[in-house]
Amino acid sequence: MSPRAQSRGLFYKIILIGLDCARPDIVMHFLPEKIDDYVVKHSEEEPELLQQLNRETFQKILQPRMLSGHYQGRVLSMISKLVNPKHILEIGTYTGYSAICLAEGMQKSGELHTIDINEELYDFQRKYFDKFGFGQQIIQHLGNALDIIPKLDKTFDLVFIDADKENYSNYFHAIIDKMNTGGIILSDNVLWSGKVLDTEFKKEDKSTPALIEYNKLLKADKRVETIILPIRDGLTISRKL
Repeated sequence: MSPRAQSRGLFYKIILIGLDCARPDIVMHFLPEKIDDYVVKHSEEEPELLQQLNRETFQKILQPRMLSGHYQGRVLSMISKLVNPKHILEIGTYTGYSAICLAEGMQKSGELHTIDINEELYDFQRKYFDKFGFGQQIIQHLGNALDIIPKLDKTFDLVFIDADKENYSNYFHAIIDKMNTGGIILSDNVLWSGKVLDTEFKKEDKSTPALIEYNKLLKADKRVETIILPIRDGLTISRKL
């Protein structure tokens, strides 16, 4: 068995434990705080440049809790290192923290395509992509992901979805045929502060019913196998069959 195949085999046996959610209005702990602290203390340290990115996001950018953060960032990095992808797609860049974490496991000849609709964050993202030495490998796209994805002439080994929740199912349908066999789709915020258990929703709440339908879609779609992990606000791992 090749080293890469061994890594993939190890990856599918990993069990990960979660922290609090990423939503700015609610903090949810899936585990007692002391256990959360223990998990972080005994996991990999946050790299210094990511600490800088974290601090600057909280100092200068609206809704800083949208940032993946230390623990989830190390989870994304570890998954990427185990998959060792050549081509990565990220839907939802924000300030670039998660893109950098994913790029840490990318092949030297690889590319990461990241899509965001907020042009005001473009230069902020680029500054940190260059600082990390990924300036030539991370390609930024501005605009609607559903318009951009069909134009990408790539197939992907790893995809991270962390954008508007109403479109999660649309994003899945847009990318599934661009996934290589064995490729991984990571979907963030799939537990949505526990609201996925709700049966009644406020009229203006489009995200919760959309996420409920998305979770059902991943469970039912025979093209993928899926597991939900209680990491922060819920992280789904789906593998293309």
